[in-house]
Amino acid sequence: MNPPKPKARPDKVSLWRYARLFRQDILSAQPARLYRAWMAEFRTPFFRSFLLNQPSLVQTVLKERPDDFPKSDRIREGLRPLLGNSVFLTNGEVWKRQRRIIDPAFEGGRLKDTFPAMLAAAQAGAARLERRAGQAVEVEEITSHIAADVIFRTLFSIPITHEVAARVFTRFREYQREQPILNLAAFVPLPDWFPRFHSRRTRRTAAEIRALIAGLTADRAQEIAAGTAPDDLATKIMTTADPLTGERFDEAEMVDQVAIFFLAGHETSASALAWTLYLMALYPDWQDRVAEEARALDDDDGFGVMSRLRISRDVFREALRLYPPVPMMVRAATRPERFRDRDVPKGAQLVISPWHLHRHERLWDNPDGFDPARWQTENGRKCQREAYIPFSAGARVCTGAGFAMVEGPLILSTLLRRFRVERVGGCDPVPVAHLTVRAKEGVWLRFVRR
Repeated sequence: MNPPKPKARPDKVSLWRYARLFRQDILSAQPARLYRAWMAEFRTPFFRSFLLNQPSLVQTVLKERPDDFPKSDRIREGLRPLLGNSVFLTNGEVWKRQRRIIDPAFEGGRLKDTFPAMLAAAQAGAARLERRAGQAVEVEEITSHIAADVIFRTLFSIPITHEVAARVFTRFREYQREQPILNLAAFVPLPDWFPRFHSRRTRRTAAEIRALIAGLTADRAQEIAAGTAPDDLATKIMTTADPLTGERFDEAEMVDQVAIFFLAGHETSASALAWTLYLMALYPDWQDRVAEEARALDDDDGFGVMSRLRISRDVFREALRLYPPVPMMVRAATRPERFRDRDVPKGAQLVISPWHLHRHERLWDNPDGFDPARWQTENGRKCQREAYIPFSAGARVCTGAGFAMVEGPLILSTLLRRFRVERVGGCDPVPVAHLTVRAKEGVWLRFVRR
């Protein structure tokens, strides 16, 4: 039995039908041929887009010539109310400056420093689950809570129970449910003066989140000035100067960056963890292996324990392959190109889809199957180098990729050390994509004490 996969649409549909399907769910709006195609073209009266699955083309766009293929401005249309001018949306010199300031906070040595906060959040999440042991629970709600706790503990040294943290988490959950990944202006090019039709609720919720983050940022700036700030990610980022210009983020810029840290570090981690736990319920033999390995957590080795959680890491990596939190990335061609004997005009959208690339039938052995052991095979190692991009790749690879690959296996091991997860009859999830790949009606599981 393979894990659930959305049913593909008919190969040809009208533009209007495609737009409606796309807004409801990116994944089921695509034809099945994309799981075999090296390149596919989509033409509309408003733009041309090309989906790239050929590994060499993906490498050209993401690794070899990233400056020639900046992020498409249309992606920011749906996310602008919350993310402002964050590193996730910017291009060119603005983006490079932002990365020069942000990246040092996520260097290898810092992962060890953030490990105690991650472990505390994982343990707090397991303790909350004790009260619901034996009950059917919606797992995305659980993983969202834990992932948000990780972000607040590592970024601002406060737990999710802190009043402001709890309010940000609540408002963000509202924003996530309300906001589709595709805004009208992301589909049809519109002039800057044209209204973007974000709902009143979306704009209000985004404004409330940003106001709460602004308060946390202002408080931290005062603590830094007074010399009393904790040595966490927020302090590191706010005190790091751009090595080229000597500039630091001001408070307004920091609000933008915290918003994307929360989106990237909370929303994507919650999605990945929810699907991983579902896969553990679907494949209990792998669950038992992770739980046995997780006994290493009892030895209190600190960050060193991560080198002993190899099965958990391979399981989490496989979940990211099957259910990449960000299913598609969009770049723009800044000049005419020639790909696979096709003309790609200047301004065309280039779509790189981890969802299709990770399940490509001409690249992967058993592409729709769950097999954490694949990473030890020749095919798995080759595809990991050439066709596995859950965190993007190249210059724009997610700055928190290393962070996520510690957080995910650690939380998974912590939960499975204490609980067995079981499927709830009749509630197998259906993947859909909005801000991230989530389940249409949630992921329902039962946590039973071991």
